[in-house]
Amino acid sequence: MEELTLKERILLLGLLPREGNFVILKIVRDLQNKLSLTEEEHKEFEIKQTENQIYWNEKGNQPKPIEIGDKAKEIIKDCILELDKQKKLKQDHMELYQKFVGE
Repeated sequence: MEELTLKERILLLGLLPREGNFVILKIVRDLQNKLSLTEEEHKEFEIKQTENQIYWNEKGNQPKPIEIGDKAKEIIKDCILELDKQKKLKQDHMELYQKFVGE
């Protein structure tokens, strides 16, 4: 189980690969379902979205346990390391880097 905030979940959804083999895409789809907001969370966190930003209340900052399998963790790690290699990591990615890659 990984403890992830709403921000981390949204960031991970943006990092996941859109291409790959059948097995990878199946794992990614499952992971997307686990990371996505539920209708209950949408109401509870009072989600508001502008053209390019998403806002939520303090409840969204509380970590939620999400079950992520070993292969899914490997996919996430590879995505983060690829950003690092390309020098495209952002400050927002630092906590995810530490959780999935290490320091």
